[in-house]
Amino acid sequence: MAKTTPIEFIRQVQAETRKVVWPTRRETMMTGVMVMIMTVLLGLFFFGIDSVFDAIVRGLLSLAN
Repeated sequence: MAKTTPIEFIRQVQAETRKVVWPTRRETMMTGVMVMIMTVLLGLFFFGIDSVFDAIVRGLLSLAN
């Protein structure tokens, strides 16, 4: 493998950085909103699943007493 000098490495990094397509402000905001919505939905889903399992375990424990 050929060795790259530090200066050449920096040039390559700069060239690759120029190729990056950065999201617009609107795209960033929409992505953030979607992340928040999905976080809330998953939180509610897991709360519901946890509540169901809690009720099942409490029911089974009440039968044992």
